[in-house]
Amino acid sequence: MPKLNENYLKMKENYLFAEIAHRVDKYAKEHPGQKIIRLGIGDVTRPLEAAALKALHEGVDAMAASDTFMGYGPEHGYLFLREAIVAYYASNGVSITPEDVFISDGAKSDTGNITDLFADDNVILIPDPVYPVYVDSNVMSGRRILYIDGNADNDFLPLPDKHIHADIIYLCSPNNPTGAAYTKAQLKAWVDYALENEAVILYDSAYEAYITDPDLPRSIFAIEGAKKCAIEFCSLSKTAGFTGTRLGYTIVPTELTFTASSGETMSLNAMWNRRQTTKFNGTSYIIQHGAAAVFTKEGMAQCRENIRYYQENARMIGQMLTKKGIRFFGGKNSPYIWFECPMGMDSWTFFDYLLDHGQIVGTPGAGFGKNGRNYFRLTSFGLHENTREAMERFDKLF
Repeated sequence: MPKLNENYLKMKENYLFAEIAHRVDKYAKEHPGQKIIRLGIGDVTRPLEAAALKALHEGVDAMAASDTFMGYGPEHGYLFLREAIVAYYASNGVSITPEDVFISDGAKSDTGNITDLFADDNVILIPDPVYPVYVDSNVMSGRRILYIDGNADNDFLPLPDKHIHADIIYLCSPNNPTGAAYTKAQLKAWVDYALENEAVILYDSAYEAYITDPDLPRSIFAIEGAKKCAIEFCSLSKTAGFTGTRLGYTIVPTELTFTASSGETMSLNAMWNRRQTTKFNGTSYIIQHGAAAVFTKEGMAQCRENIRYYQENARMIGQMLTKKGIRFFGGKNSPYIWFECPMGMDSWTFFDYLLDHGQIVGTPGAGFGKNGRNYFRLTSFGLHENTREAMERFDKLF
């Protein structure tokens, strides 16, 4: 009999969003004909931008002729897309190289797979509340996890505790689920901590395109010293609506090195490249060709138009919460709105109440950690008309 990975016994039975889907499906079957408005899972609703769509068609057409047909591509990603990402970072004042960039099928995959580079006896530091994938991927490996509290007192932006030692640190800014975004000074504190502790920061910047405050950093590499202690994950899911098309990218600086027990210097860039060439066959040429169009002047303008659409939804939600006197976070530099559950309800009770009485679906904060037990997340990714109707229903409930 094979020896199984018994760390799976430590996992929660249901992934958060699977449990939400189960409850919503059950309600829908019991209440046929009811219009349910879904503002829970962070899936976009706007169609792909014209520039990306045109390029995707070009990529498909290329497969129809032998002289333009593309087979296996580089696991690292095609150079034309990596150079486009380098130029995008440069436009935001951050310098990286094509060798730092790895193309994948999404940031979720990479944030889970990156753990392949690290031994199982590392100490992991994770803010609470947090995106569940960070926790679950480490529980699967049996790693020791420490939590640092995000709460209303620190605006859900916890800072390092010098009395705690960690080897690997997960940060997400703008944050999922809270919508809070770190300042440069706050990120500098984390970079300084990582350098002092010889730790590595795994930095999720999937929502950087939603930052409207010019003083907020859109990459951890805007912070001096970060290339020696950080890996950054991003994707086109929320920037360009690629949730179903699937494309992400991970930045592993060539400067990021650590010393092995043998005394040898190990490059995380080289290790990630070796991991990807072994376990990943690369992202589709068609998708990468479409993604490259996103980073053109035309493509970025179209992305910004869609982002403004979602930001208007966030404004509507925030306006209603303000009207009701409900304290909330996010919404301005993030597509997520994180608020205190009304009437003293815990988050799963509020989930059921909102579904039963308003036919609105959100995400219970408890699914993101103990500090989310009395909080709730709504997303701005719905259609204007649905978001407006949801807020009208919300107005009548509270």
